[in-house]
Amino acid sequence: MAVTDSIRVLIAEDQALVRGALVALLNLERDIDVIADCGDGTTAVDLAARHRPDVCLLDIEMPVMDGITATREIRVLDDPPRVLILTTFGRAGYLRRAMDSGASGFMVKDSPAEELAEAIRRIHAGLTVIDPALARDSLAAGTSPLTDREAELLRLALTGATVADIAASVHLTQGTVRNHLSRAIAKTHTANRMEAAVTARDLGWI
Repeated sequence: MAVTDSIRVLIAEDQALVRGALVALLNLERDIDVIADCGDGTTAVDLAARHRPDVCLLDIEMPVMDGITATREIRVLDDPPRVLILTTFGRAGYLRRAMDSGASGFMVKDSPAEELAEAIRRIHAGLTVIDPALARDSLAAGTSPLTDREAELLRLALTGATVADIAASVHLTQGTVRNHLSRAIAKTHTANRMEAAVTARDLGWI
């Protein structure tokens, strides 16, 4: 049951069963009130603007708009709510991107329910909450050695685009694209452009 000074929470999670479980678990907490829930990032932004929650609990991989993009849009609202990312994908790269987008916390879904509730309280109090293992991994990854152009081309490579497709989209010759990608492959210590793109994504470099 909600109390007068309860923390108002919005949940965005595309798996209905998981979302329902999160709503039920958090509503058992006397000081937390789940005021809205949805299954995609675009709806999350709309609901955040409409209901003005204190904390938004967002998954990363959702249809229409992912949680990191939704975080960025939510954080530019007037008097924006704070955001806690909760995801299955415990990658240092996701953590880095989430925090750069304005998230106040990042936890994986196998965290105990009591830890999740406490994380919401801490974030509402103005603190930052990050899974310790992910924080260590993110620090170990260091800053990106990629140039802006190399990062741009790896993002395109991550979609499965061919060298010809990439060259056409950025208005470069195929030879120039191959040169940039070769340097990116060397910097990521990988064997090909797709491996380089995946590694760069997981490290938070693209």
